[in-house]
Amino acid sequence: MRTFEPDSSIVSDIIPSPNHGDRNKGRQPDMIVLHYTGMPDVEGALARLCSAGTEVSAHYVVLEDGRIVQCVPEARRAWHAGVSSWSGEDDINSCSIGIEIVNRGHDWGYPEFPLRQIAAVIALCRGIMLRRKVPAHRVLGHSDVAPARKKDPGEKFPWHSLANSGVGHWVTPAPVVRGESLMLGTISDEVLSLQQALARYGYGVPLTGKYDAATMEVVTAFQRHFRPARLDGVADHSTLSTLQALLGSLPQETTTIMTK
Repeated sequence: MRTFEPDSSIVSDIIPSPNHGDRNKGRQPDMIVLHYTGMPDVEGALARLCSAGTEVSAHYVVLEDGRIVQCVPEARRAWHAGVSSWSGEDDINSCSIGIEIVNRGHDWGYPEFPLRQIAAVIALCRGIMLRRKVPAHRVLGHSDVAPARKKDPGEKFPWHSLANSGVGHWVTPAPVVRGESLMLGTISDEVLSLQQALARYGYGVPLTGKYDAATMEVVTAFQRHFRPARLDGVADHSTLSTLQALLGSLPQETTTIMTK
């Protein structure tokens, strides 16, 4: 039996999760966070998301065949992001809709995402974006909001395909070429400029001028999403150019808000 009505007309099934609460201070969601389930099978993933005591849940689960299960009403605060931050906010669960995409993940072979599944993700996100007025640049991966802890949905996730359908922010990555790079241990004004640029985009990164482990984790997360050809945490010309192109293509009001 359904315990709530689905928020999206393309939902196939309702499997209610007890793991949710009120959004903090009535915060309305204006962000979508995409995850992979990272478990060997869908049955185990749904059991974990929908069982009391696991303290984890998501609003939606997108199966490999394109079916969509809703587990938590959009009005409620699902427990999907954990310790995370974006653009100065650190209660990502309160400001976001969480979507789990069935995929075994890096620990279990990390297969490609089927086309039918990606088409369903796009359709689901487009509906949420319209209903919730979610800007394209606030459709993010779990690794973006928690770069020290998470890799999902990972470098195989076709962000470019989503962007071609109006979901997410994307520019064609600058090609990887030889040249000078910023890397672990570097201390310079250029490192501080990199950190400031990442922070302007939304990443939680310390502004120290030192290329420390935390900065490397954020750069790796950025590469995983926006420049997946090489994941090494080194800020090479390709990474820096892609970041600047992304910042340059944000809406003007967004960059104004971020630099205040």
